[in-house]
Amino acid sequence: MLLRAGSLEFPLSQTKLFGREGRLVLEVGHGDGRFTAEIARRNPDWNILGVEVSAGSVARALKRMRREGIRTVRLYHGEARFALRNFIAPRSLYRVYVNFPDPWPKAKHEENRLLQTEFFRRLSTRLIDGGQLLLTTDHEEYWRFAQEQAQASGLFDVKTPPPPPHHLETKYALKWKEQNRSFYHAVFTKTGEDPEPWPVIERFSMAHALLSGELPQVKSFEKQIVPFAGGHAIVLEAYRALEDHSLVFLAHLEEEDLTQQVLIEARPSAHGIYVGISSFGAPLVTAGVKAAVAWVTDWLEAQGLKVVQRSY
Repeated sequence: MLLRAGSLEFPLSQTKLFGREGRLVLEVGHGDGRFTAEIARRNPDWNILGVEVSAGSVARALKRMRREGIRTVRLYHGEARFALRNFIAPRSLYRVYVNFPDPWPKAKHEENRLLQTEFFRRLSTRLIDGGQLLLTTDHEEYWRFAQEQAQASGLFDVKTPPPPPHHLETKYALKWKEQNRSFYHAVFTKTGEDPEPWPVIERFSMAHALLSGELPQVKSFEKQIVPFAGGHAIVLEAYRALEDHSLVFLAHLEEEDLTQQVLIEARPSAHGIYVGISSFGAPLVTAGVKAAVAWVTDWLEAQGLKVVQRSY
């Protein structure tokens, strides 16, 4: 029920993921999962993918699905843009729900809003003909902003009916009801499709190196920023393992539609010092991972080790 991107093939197969074909529905920001569970009960033929950036909310939603015996939902801890791009096959998505998204109300933060023209353009490539995005919010300015952005794409018809009652039973809706806030709803229906292709993120089978020599003692380490085409890696910390004297580097990777924190290992092996990504957390081997592995390899070479093989 809980998806790990590094162990999946892109785009996802409904048959493999849900064990059946059905109407594919995406919920962005599912919170504690009460709305997700409700639409699953109302629509037992739907296959529902929930995406959420809060690890705590994912854990609560997962617990809810298991407690209520709901088997038509899959959950992903991560960014909606990444899930839309990589998990959803072109022209396969029936509907998207966005309930009470972060409105990023300050003008200087508007670029962080999800529902912008670029998002609507890309969404159009994943929705079926006539597919819809449904927005419910308590933030009137964002509601109007989203309509303007969708209309600017030229690919969606916009209607603003009252929000359906069951949309107002989420955690935040119940909270806002107590404060007598107003609610706003919009339905964005696909009428066209952006011609620009939006391929899945490039992945790699290998990102490692072999070196000869002895791993150095690390008494101090300064954060390093490693730029690469399409993003940057930040090597934050270096640690020494207690048992086998290996080194572990913590790296924060930011590339298009994806943010990862990964561990890069430098450890003794039968063939020398192996440098590569740890399997912890099922990371994706992307251009960012290759850049981080390359930087660690170069750093070790500068410490006196000799590179025997580079595979990245």
